[in-house]
Amino acid sequence: MKTNAARLLDSLAINYEILTYTVDPQNLVATTTADKLGLPHDQVFKTLVIRGDRHGICLAVLAANAQLDLKALAKLTQDRKMLPVALKEVQPLTGYIRGGVTALACKKNYPTYVDEWIEAYDQIAVSAGMRGAMLWLTPQDYINATQATVGGIITHTH
Repeated sequence: MKTNAARLLDSLAINYEILTYTVDPQNLVATTTADKLGLPHDQVFKTLVIRGDRHGICLAVLAANAQLDLKALAKLTQDRKMLPVALKEVQPLTGYIRGGVTALACKKNYPTYVDEWIEAYDQIAVSAGMRGAMLWLTPQDYINATQATVGGIITHTH
């Protein structure tokens, strides 16, 4: 079961494992995926498709249980305003369906911004580009493969 994301990692000689889980189309929430994999919510990363007013589409990658801080992301991207794209636009833009979006081997090479929390673990899980499959790899390999910018992009609740 090779996805384009896995093939990209192969081409970069990056080691990874594929983790599989049972998909419930009614519940595609990233924290549910983490539960099914038996992983902490902050070790499983979700990818959101965001549009900036100046630089257009980018991908934001953050822990399953985190909320994206659009202002913090705008600072990194140098946009004034950022908004999540409508669900109906996700597949045409990325080639992936909701619950299977990944920054790896996206339809276009969008700028990727990863929350700094990614560096808290030795290994992380990110979507393999399809529902029911996650890639298990080191944060550094993921950052290198996606050419991501790392920064603080989540809201902190106190």
